[in-house]
Amino acid sequence: MDDAATARSTEFRDLPEGAPAMSVTLALTDQDQLTLRVAAWGAVSLMSAAGAAGSAHKAGVNASIALTSATGPVGHVLAKAPKGVQYGRTVAALADQVLPALTASMSLLAERDPAEAGNFRRTVLVAVEAAGRSQKGEPSPVMAEMARKITEALDAA
Repeated sequence: MDDAATARSTEFRDLPEGAPAMSVTLALTDQDQLTLRVAAWGAVSLMSAAGAAGSAHKAGVNASIALTSATGPVGHVLAKAPKGVQYGRTVAALADQVLPALTASMSLLAERDPAEAGNFRRTVLVAVEAAGRSQKGEPSPVMAEMARKITEALDAA
């Protein structure tokens, strides 16, 4: 397959009446998009698992809303959760897949569009914070530690 067949360059246009045309393009292969989705949605799953002592469902819902509220090219990619991904049976297995995907996503985006790398990082951290706020009071030590690991993975790139 050649680059034209594997890369998807999506042009996003929002044109309110009378506004000048503006487009943002970020070329990502299907595999690149899957990596971003596994990273972000996997972070939601990690926070949900860490919040199991409280309300894992509420943590997951709050974090999911944050991801689906993302904007820009990253927002378009994260609007859909990854399909058919097998995360494993344990939180450790999930983390083994998600934490490296977070680092890979940041490296990939930093290479192609540093502004979108920042957008991705902020979006994931907002989702992590939203999950943490699902509990009354401060996030549990387990959730705080998972948030630290996610942040560390984002910053490792």
